[in-house]
Amino acid sequence: MALNLPNWVWVAFGFVGQGLFSMRFLIQWIASERQRKSVVPVLFWYFSLAGGLVLFIYAIWREDPVFMLGQGLGLFVYVRNLHLIRRERRRAHDLAPPEPPQAP
Repeated sequence: MALNLPNWVWVAFGFVGQGLFSMRFLIQWIASERQRKSVVPVLFWYFSLAGGLVLFIYAIWREDPVFMLGQGLGLFVYVRNLHLIRRERRRAHDLAPPEPPQAP
């Protein structure tokens, strides 16, 4: 069930996905330079997921099983990392001591 769009629209869509996917490297580089150590910010995983999803859809349109497999497997990694980050933040929040009440 391919959308009946002109080829140039699909190619533009693919370039948008590649742009999103490539931005993650710029985000990671800037974050690492700011902290003067290698870090992987959460935004890296969101751009990975967004770019990977767009590229996966583009690969389906291209009917390219190699491209689909490569992007499809990556999507699981990105979602899993975001899940682990969310779980870690929730656990840290639950373990944090309660804040003292504010004076009126």
